Amino acid sequence: MQKVFAGLICLVLVVSMVLGIGSSVNAAGKYAVIFKSAGNPFGEKLMEGFKDAIEEVGGEAILRAPAQPTAEEQIQMIEQLIAQRVDAIAISANDYDALEPALKKAMSRGIKVVSLDSAVNPQSRHVHVNQADPELIGRVEVQAIYEMIGGEGQIAILSATSQASNQNLWIEWMKKELEKPKYDKVELVKVAYGDDLRDKSVAETEALLKSYPNLKGIIAPTTVGIAAAAKVLTDKGLKGKVQLTGLGLPSEMAEYIKSGVCQWMYLWNPIDLGYLGGYAAHALVTGEITGEPGDTFVAGKLGEKEVIQAGEGTEIMLGAPFKFDASNIDEWKDVY
Repeated sequence: MQKVFAGLICLVLVVSMVLGIGSSVNAAGKYAVIFKSAGNPFGEKLMEGFKDAIEEVGGEAILRAPAQPTAEEQIQMIEQLIAQRVDAIAISANDYDALEPALKKAMSRGIKVVSLDSAVNPQSRHVHVNQADPELIGRVEVQAIYEMIGGEGQIAILSATSQASNQNLWIEWMKKELEKPKYDKVELVKVAYGDDLRDKSVAETEALLKSYPNLKGIIAPTTVGIAAAAKVLTDKGLKGKVQLTGLGLPSEMAEYIKSGVCQWMYLWNPIDLGYLGGYAAHALVTGEITGEPGDTFVAGKLGEKEVIQAGEGTEIMLGAPFKFDASNIDEWKDVY
């Protein structure tokens, strides 16, 4: 009888281990997000939103960001997360193609991969979470600087890294917008790269001003870059002489919008972007979606979202870019 009783106890323990009963393992899974680099305010808010979503579904959120915005450091983090046997990886890529071998390895181990903000190629992911229509982002920024400079003059672009897929796609659409006849008197003199590092973005802005003394406007489609450029223009007393627009965090740009150094800019809510990425990852892990066009899921407070075809891959769209100016910046500067 004692042997039978002991056998039953062993059987219960084995079943408990298989089912996870009494285990410290989180039944909802482990979800990792990797941003481009540490210390980036946009990235910090994005990861905050991701964590909020994962906690809502009862999962464990793992937040990672390399010290430098390089593919090599992100690859190391992907390898570490594979070893940790996470259920999903969401990544804002520093390189469109370089992460492919590591991400394919992750997918071969059953890990769901989502890119968000800055995409990886479709072979490296199950789905991409896009903040807004890339064409609209690119065109609206050119339209803004055109209006600010009065329709003529030299302009420059201050981007993040030269490998950032989202930045490069926006810039492509900026250039296409500039091909329209109405921009015949607007000259794009240079695309500079501040690597989403404050000091380098400051240095690149100063170099643009020195190299092009007749520069009339700067488009900075990066939150780090636009804040750095605004600081330089303020310090040099160039308000009204060199116009500035792009994508910025309200909390960082409020003083510059109020002063008129930047008349207006655009962005989306990075918290919501990360939040949507978290829910997309969870929907993939649970099998609610596969990443195929037509898939739908409920992304918490954001409501129902649909997977759509986008080029050779698929994506989930957050929404349209939002315009921030002196009339509404105080409403948003304490939000993010």
